[in-house]
Amino acid sequence: MTEDQIIAFCNALPGATRDQPFGPEAEVWKLGGKIFAILALGQGRVSLKCPDPAFAEMLIETGRATRAPYLPRGGWIALPASDPDLAHRLTESHATIRTSLPRRLRDSLG
Repeated sequence: MTEDQIIAFCNALPGATRDQPFGPEAEVWKLGGKIFAILALGQGRVSLKCPDPAFAEMLIETGRATRAPYLPRGGWIALPASDPDLAHRLTESHATIRTSLPRRLRDSLG
């Protein structure tokens, strides 16, 4: 995916809000105030959360992903923008964060 495609995809996820808390070099998407994706602009890399830390570790060990910079634990990985499963992983990260939110907040997101 191109950076523009990633931005459009993440913007379209239900309840997603876009922010730049780390400066203009990174686009960040949150759900209910919690980050689910970080696009490192110009670096061809997206950091996102896996539903299971063991699965994240497997992706890292097999070379499909790397450890997400500044997020060394808790199931966070960095994938290249060219990864064929990126859209699926972004959707999964969004869903993972959504399930971690309080029910009232989840319900308000639609």
